[in-house]
Amino acid sequence: MSLRMDKQRLTELRKLLFSALGLHVALFSAMAIATIGLSIRVGLDWRTTSASSEDELASTETRMRALEMQLKPLAGLDKRVEASRKQIDQFYVDRIPPNYSSIAAELGTLASQSQVRLTRVEYSQSPGSVDLTEIRMDAGLNGDYPSIMRFINGIERSRTFFIIRAMALTGQQGGQVALRLQMSTWLRPADAAASGLPMAKDKAKAEEQDSAGGQTSSEGN
Repeated sequence: MSLRMDKQRLTELRKLLFSALGLHVALFSAMAIATIGLSIRVGLDWRTTSASSEDELASTETRMRALEMQLKPLAGLDKRVEASRKQIDQFYVDRIPPNYSSIAAELGTLASQSQVRLTRVEYSQSPGSVDLTEIRMDAGLNGDYPSIMRFINGIERSRTFFIIRAMALTGQQGGQVALRLQMSTWLRPADAAASGLPMAKDKAKAEEQDSAGGQTSSEGN
């Protein structure tokens, strides 16, 4: 009887042990699975965050390089502006006549050297920039063809800054050529104001009035 009771208790104890062990195994397995799952999730989150950070870093570097390329042409701009300003100032000193009389003197010198005759030169001024005022010249000259060409070349090579606007042949006889030449040069505003030259618009109005007056007088006669 006693032996049977011991076997029964042993069986119950084994069941209890196996039951507790099974519970612990199950609990441990669940915790292990949860731990593994959490580790995988953390790893994935870190990888996603890392990839996002790398993409953002790459995007930032790209924007920085693009900005550097845009700013590169501006490097040393202040020095280039200063150099350009000095070149402009030197151009004014070298090529812009100091007054109206120097323009007339230069044209007379070129005509004498080229052996052409200036039959007339009409001057007028036109509003220009803040720094310069345009001086327009409407000239007539006579001479043989080589002399006319020497005069034109002299105008283009003159130290005084001349621009030829237009030229037209007005006559030719016995090897002599008559040419109308329209040119421009520039004076500083104060020098142009001191010259007393008429404004181009005022001159045009005066010519129209003279033409209209001539027509009226002709009709009256």
